[in-house]
Amino acid sequence: MTLPSVVRLLGLLLLVAFITMPQAFAFIFEPLITRGAPAIYNQGSLLALTLQHLRTVFLATLASTALAVSLGIFVTRPSGAEFLPLSRSLVNIGQTFPPIAVLAIAVPLVGFGEKPTFIALFLYGLLPIFENTLTGLTQVPAQAIEAARGMGMNAWQRLSQVELPLAFPVILAGIRLSVIISLGTATIGSTVAAKGLGEVIIAGLQSNNIAFVLQGGLVVALLAVLIHDGLGLVERAAARRLGRAPDEVS
Repeated sequence: MTLPSVVRLLGLLLLVAFITMPQAFAFIFEPLITRGAPAIYNQGSLLALTLQHLRTVFLATLASTALAVSLGIFVTRPSGAEFLPLSRSLVNIGQTFPPIAVLAIAVPLVGFGEKPTFIALFLYGLLPIFENTLTGLTQVPAQAIEAARGMGMNAWQRLSQVELPLAFPVILAGIRLSVIISLGTATIGSTVAAKGLGEVIIAGLQSNNIAFVLQGGLVVALLAVLIHDGLGLVERAAARRLGRAPDEVS
């Protein structure tokens, strides 16, 4: 087992141990608290909050991927090329508006809880996936498409069997970036009563408990590093299968 693999495994084990048995780590945080304050977040289950945080990020990323990839495919077809500027403007909206502003607009429409957070993450995650879908599809070698056409493949077959598989590593790089953005951004969802790790951070800020703030932040950071690294491994494996250098998809 290589050193990077060992580090990944240790990071995963540390994360699982902390969110399932947080009291075992109380001694680490005790120097950061004032007398009488709890060293470990005690207003809910860290495991449940982590799973809820991941659920919101996963659902929002899934929705962003479905729309962004569909738009990317559409505007790279001859019939949709004229809609590229409009599509690019639409997916840029999520990056133009701060997530907190999206929450403020969404709450009166859908209420408090997970829904406004989902909307904010969905909008925020569109741009990197859309742009990488465009890049991946436009970089497919013309010779590959011509060869597929010469084999008698129709437009759908060329897309599903040639273009998308060749573009997959680049598209996955966009999804990876979207996930990492969403993991951090999802913490603000707790300001509108969404369950997640932001609840731990906000509780720490409200009670002036630095230990709580660090616990929420460290779990989010570990999740981001592990997921980023895991998706990076998938990208590199896909790139190797296509005979491309790993840096071509990063």
